[in-house]
Amino acid sequence: MIHVVLLFLTFLTTTFGGSFAEGGNPLRNPIELFLGLSYSIPLLIILLAHELGHYFACRRHRLQATLPYFIPAPPPIFLFGTFGAFIKIKSPIQDRRALLDVGVAGPLTGMIFALPVAILGIAKSSFVSMEVTEGGLMLGDSLLFLFLVRLLKGPTPEGVQLLLHPMAFAGWIGFLVTAFNLLPASQLDGGHIFYSLWPKRHRLMTRIVVAGLLLLGLTTWQGWFIWAVLITVMGTRHPPVMQDLRENWNGYPWETSYGMLPGLDARRRRLGFAALVIFILTFTPVPLQYFMPEDDSPPATIEPAPPPPREINDDWVRIIQPSEEEGRNQSGPAITPLPSSV
Repeated sequence: MIHVVLLFLTFLTTTFGGSFAEGGNPLRNPIELFLGLSYSIPLLIILLAHELGHYFACRRHRLQATLPYFIPAPPPIFLFGTFGAFIKIKSPIQDRRALLDVGVAGPLTGMIFALPVAILGIAKSSFVSMEVTEGGLMLGDSLLFLFLVRLLKGPTPEGVQLLLHPMAFAGWIGFLVTAFNLLPASQLDGGHIFYSLWPKRHRLMTRIVVAGLLLLGLTTWQGWFIWAVLITVMGTRHPPVMQDLRENWNGYPWETSYGMLPGLDARRRRLGFAALVIFILTFTPVPLQYFMPEDDSPPATIEPAPPPPREINDDWVRIIQPSEEEGRNQSGPAITPLPSSV
């Protein structure tokens, strides 16, 4: 029952968020809530597909898992209207094949839905002049999203920007969520996949990812600091699967040797590398940034005020023009101090 309630609440918050993004205000005019449906429905389909991919992979390997828990976020404080969704795996994972299948199923299934949503949304988007846009939030581009824009819209003309259709915004978020989950660290989907391929290098890779996110937070987008802290809290060590424990590695196989271990067939290894390619294509170094339109009008010139007239105290200084006789002996005016009248 809680899953249905959370899904309904997330549907409301994302629909409200989509309506606000379209310039509506459903709090003042409830009929304007329908403006957000073209954003909320595609987004929830992408998130649900991602989590159901994990869920059915768990069922295929006889692992007990919960249905998806959606996390609503109240707009307009939180732009997207949701913090995503997750499932909880209750059974211990037996081997690295099951771990890779569960880890890769979510991102791949989500991308199957996010890609056509992004394509349709970009096709519905239009260019607008920068002169008529007010300052606001600018979305960063991943390699895949930028490629789709160039493919469907051509090069962006100078002085304009692409105003995304709500469906395109939902697809953009789908790409972003996929990249977040595929970070090869800790117990994220990418961490599961990396551990399945290179269990002895997982801890080192997690530390490299945290260091990289801190560097990106200093140079590009401060939101990466949150992800660095989150991964650190989740832990740099991946819990061992039962296969590792049976092979008497004390749960820490990275302390034994380095390299890819046997146990994964060629198909699963290709899936793992495909997930890595998807991560590279959907990763956005600067997801969000604020901007203000440039003002091309020439700056107003302010004429300097004339200096105040200089007052000369005649009690102190008097310029005496030389007489004709004095002019023969002096080359300029003589200045004689006078005593104060006080």
